[in-house]
Amino acid sequence: MAGLAAAAVATGGAVAYADARKTVTLDVDGTVTTVTTFAGSVEGLLDAQGVRVGERDAVAPDATSSLRDGAEIVVRYGRQVTLQADGDQADIWVTALDAGEALDRFASRGGDVRLVASRSGERASLPLRLAHGGGPVAVVADGETRTTKDTGQGVDALLRSVDVAIDGDDRVSVATPEAVGVPETEAEVAVVVQRVETKDVTTETPIPFETVTREDPERFSDLEPEVTQEGVEGVHTVVERVTTVDGKEESRELVSEGDTTPPVDEIVVEGTKERPEPEPEPEPAAAPERSSSTASDEGASGTSDEGSSGGSDEAATGSAPTSGVWAALAQCESGGNPATNTGNGYYGLYQFTVSTWQSVGGSGLPSEASAAEQTQRAQILQERAGWGQWPACARKLGLM
Repeated sequence: MAGLAAAAVATGGAVAYADARKTVTLDVDGTVTTVTTFAGSVEGLLDAQGVRVGERDAVAPDATSSLRDGAEIVVRYGRQVTLQADGDQADIWVTALDAGEALDRFASRGGDVRLVASRSGERASLPLRLAHGGGPVAVVADGETRTTKDTGQGVDALLRSVDVAIDGDDRVSVATPEAVGVPETEAEVAVVVQRVETKDVTTETPIPFETVTREDPERFSDLEPEVTQEGVEGVHTVVERVTTVDGKEESRELVSEGDTTPPVDEIVVEGTKERPEPEPEPEPAAAPERSSSTASDEGASGTSDEGSSGGSDEAATGSAPTSGVWAALAQCESGGNPATNTGNGYYGLYQFTVSTWQSVGGSGLPSEASAAEQTQRAQILQERAGWGQWPACARKLGLM
């Protein structure tokens, strides 16, 4: 009986040992192994295999579940990614093995959903594989689409493999193929490179100048106003920081604004001084009459023609004005000689041209008229056209 009992105990121990020993499949982030264990729970198996899990990791079945022979234990580590949905970004945790799987989980949200690659200088990275088992990946950059196999070495290595370089401003994201117009049959996911450029743009607008009128008590009021300082427009400058994405403006930020060059006023001077009335010219003295005896004597002496000529000159020239504005003007223009004819087309006290002389009622040559008539015609001309008819002498005499 004792031997029978001992045999029974031995047999029961063997059965218990056999029930405790289990063979299970352990899948840790896609790495699958077959494990023989005596652990009684999933948690015990993971501890025995050195698999540490946290609250953001996924374990199926639950870690507290009993472990059965032939069971499949799946562990997926949690990874933080940046999810962009319709332009808004948020950091989330996912337990997907690759980018394609993660995007499929959020596809139900609709709209433009992407995973944003993190940037470090000119390098881009994503804490997930891109495609499952080295599947095809489309690279969309610079208006072109290139397709290549995912080597599992990350986003940066994938971009280099298709000769796509990025700088520190460019944006890199991972999207579903259909989101960027790539057929699903050609790629599992698409890596999208957006070229970002930021530069300061300067815009200049003119500032109108003002006109300032000043009075000059030493300037005659009948003179035209004179511009003594030309007006200059100023410049208003706006500097904006403009960001473009693939050539399209995305944002515009004001950097600075102000008047970089002030305008310069235009200064116009008007005279307030009243011009004095010209002094009346004295009546020309009458030529003395010659006696018949004198005429006879001159005729007898053979000088009657010369005397006749001299009398004609005196009648033609008369006397020049001896004082006042017109005397000063005549002195400046002709030296006060009514008979001046220099041969350059200008005649008399006030250097008339024949056409101007005729326009004020004169006939013949101005130098043939009396000084009184020349002065009368000059006064008519001045009333019509001002002192500008004698510009050099008028300025010299302060008449304009």
